[in-house]
Amino acid sequence: MMIKKLFLFDLDWTVIYTGGAGIHALNHAFKTHYNIPEAMKGITPDGKTDPAIIREMIKVHLKRDAQTGEIEALCKSYVANLPEVVEKSTGYRILPGIPELLETLSRRKDVLMGLGTGNLEGGAQAKLARAGLMRYFKFGGYANDSEIRPELLQAGVRRGEALAGHPIPPRDVIVIGDNFRDVTAGQAIGAVTVAVASGPMSFEELAAHHPDFLFRDLSDTAKVLELLLDPAPQH
Repeated sequence: MMIKKLFLFDLDWTVIYTGGAGIHALNHAFKTHYNIPEAMKGITPDGKTDPAIIREMIKVHLKRDAQTGEIEALCKSYVANLPEVVEKSTGYRILPGIPELLETLSRRKDVLMGLGTGNLEGGAQAKLARAGLMRYFKFGGYANDSEIRPELLQAGVRRGEALAGHPIPPRDVIVIGDNFRDVTAGQAIGAVTVAVASGPMSFEELAAHHPDFLFRDLSDTAKVLELLLDPAPQH
């Protein structure tokens, strides 16, 4: 059967919540390299790519721009430490409706599911390993591809198209995320945008960015799929 829809899921606060594991691992990386503790204090990571967060940490704490190879070195330390931190996190959880939604979509032959996330690919794998969810995502667009969210989404679309064996029209790409940056990035590539208020941003804050669809959570699998697989925007 021909692939008709391409889903790109954000990760943190959309699929899972790691209980702050990413922040702990970033703190560890910065402490290891610069002996500066708690370097994520005052920095908001939501919706940003991992390299962009690290770039901001360097600017805030070292009062300068990143030097050649510096971000790459910190990213390597961060990803190396992340599996251990994720495994120990007491706040780790899968978000409402996600297991049912992923399982239902995985059974469809006309759908491909990937990630469209600001995480580095190794970081995404580490975060999803604990829940056993990486098996649902055969491809993705990651921070390794670009620090610019529309560009990393486009990388995910290209990989999805390669798997499908044919081009996917932009309006058959569905971008799902919890942050306004997911919405605006999806809009930038012409995709259907789905915002879910399962993270720090409220329903009302997300509504202000005019996603095509807006949910408080993804727990009503049947309703979510009814809307997204035959999309007529809510607004």
